[in-house]
Amino acid sequence: MAVLPAAAAAAYQAIGQIGSSGAAAGSTAAATTGAGTGDFSNLLSDVLKDSIGNLKHGETAAARQVTGQANIVDVVTAVNQAELTLDTVVAVRDKVVQAYQSIMNMPI
Repeated sequence: MAVLPAAAAAAYQAIGQIGSSGAAAGSTAAATTGAGTGDFSNLLSDVLKDSIGNLKHGETAAARQVTGQANIVDVVTAVNQAELTLDTVVAVRDKVVQAYQSIMNMPI
């Protein structure tokens, strides 16, 4: 499968416009959207920080339940959310690795 440079550039521009639209709508990327080359890396960094925070929240909720300080419904909700976050991060990681391998296998 050959990827044309013009198609790749158009895809990057479309993604940049989506990010700008999401920031205007009040998404979490609003603080990181701006001019420059670090936009995607800033967005990715913020998403990873949110994911780590979500996982830590699940861990603390489980620890509070062990000591009897938390409601079981809140704990189950927090742990399920942490599990979904972990599944999403793993799926994104797998897609990134797959894309990298596809690029490395492209003929020059």
